[in-house]
Formats: sequence, structure tokens, C-alpha cells
Amino acid sequence: QVQLVESGGGSVQPGGSLRLSCAASGFTLAHYCISWFRQAPGKDREFVTAINWQGDNSYTVSSVKGRFTISRDNAKNTVYLQMNSLKPEDTAVYYCAAGAAWASYYPKNYDYWGQGTQITVSS
Repeated sequence: QVQLVESGGGSVQPGGSLRLSCAASGFTLAHYCISWFRQAPGKDREFVTAINWQGDNSYTVSSVKGRFTISRDNAKNTVYLQMNSLKPEDTAVYYCAAGAAWASYYPKNYDYWGQGTQITVSS
């Protein structure tokens, strides 16, 4: 069964950190560019960051740049999102997605999606 599974979500106070994992099964993650998206209540799903298949190039939107870092371990078929200095506006469901397109902002360009993991930043 082909799937992506996110883990590591939860609740954290402002300024805190979380690390999300996105594990693939049923296919080889190394063949795909991987992106993280997030969706806050009442808002569209938005692109956050992406990493190329080799893991040597990434792109991150300005709102989280310097706080969020994407990385991958192809041997473990897993991609990570390290989130530091979290803010209340980072509260959302976070999704990982795999596709051939590099850093596409458009969800339709991705082949596989995880089920999402909730991040809540609140004092």
C-alpha cells in the first residue's frame, strides 16, 4: 500500500520546537521531491517548504524561513521538518506531499499525500 505517514505533531507554547516526520511506505521516497504544506482552519492549504530528491537543495517561504528546516534521509525513506521558534500563526494541520515537480505551490501537482498532523501553538 502506497502511503505517507506524518508524525510528531502536538501542542507547544510560543517559542517552542517540534520535529515532524514523514515516512513513506510502498514506494521509494528518493524518487520524489517532497514538500510540506499546512492548512489552518478556514484557509486554503499553503506551501511551506520543499526539498529536492537528493536532499541538497531546499526552498522555504519567507514566513517560516530561518525557523523551519526541511531535511531527508533517503535510506530511511523519511523526510523531516524541524520547526523552531513557533508562533501562534503556525497553528495548522501539516501535510507532507511527494511529487515530481520541484517546490510547486499547487497541491494538484503532487502524487501522494499524508493524512496530516495537527500543530497547535498556544500559551
